[in-house]
Amino acid sequence: MLEDMGALTGSPWIYAVVALSVLLDVFLPVLPSGVLVITAATAAAAGTTSVAGAAGSAGEVPQVPSLLALILSAATASVLGDLVAYRLAWRGGDRLDRAIARSRRLTTAQERLGAALGRGGGILVVIARFAPAGRSVVSLGAGAAHRKVKEFLPWSALAGVAWAGYSVGLGYFGGQWLGTTWLGTAVSVLALFMAGALAAYLMRRPAAAAATPATAPAAASAPKTS
Repeated sequence: MLEDMGALTGSPWIYAVVALSVLLDVFLPVLPSGVLVITAATAAAAGTTSVAGAAGSAGEVPQVPSLLALILSAATASVLGDLVAYRLAWRGGDRLDRAIARSRRLTTAQERLGAALGRGGGILVVIARFAPAGRSVVSLGAGAAHRKVKEFLPWSALAGVAWAGYSVGLGYFGGQWLGTTWLGTAVSVLALFMAGALAAYLMRRPAAAAATPATAPAAASAPKTS
């Protein structure tokens, strides 16, 4: 796979492919956009090594993708995808409302997201960006709940930059430390999946924690029996 990515990462098309994958990821969470970003960054690490080795030669120096451009393309596409899903959910009407009402996951996410944005904190948006399908749930939930765009957009931008920077960093430094081989790529992808599992756990944990205080007053007010 790394060999096949070589020609692609040496052309500007890599940024378009990454951006398109990340953009569509919000509607098709099965797309391996994170794996693609990591693979591109790992190939960039391989290109950096090749350039260093060819610095003193008279031959043609291979093109190396810009890590900053990779981050910007992935982050920008992430925010645009979030906004498209947000606007579609905003204008979804009764049919979408019924679909969300039938989904316990979407309903819970919509309630928690509304509470978080109402308190002026949208860290849930950032955490959800790393969780499997979490980006889709949060973007659709924010739009269906008619949250103001100024409440959602800054957190979406922060989430996109954090996710893109993390994914590119994993691929690049994994390639530098472990070598631009299948092992380095696999370890970087595993680290991305572990972050996703942790994010999914954190998204579920507050819901359980919120249920505990709600039952405490009822237990305290219950009459004691001898």
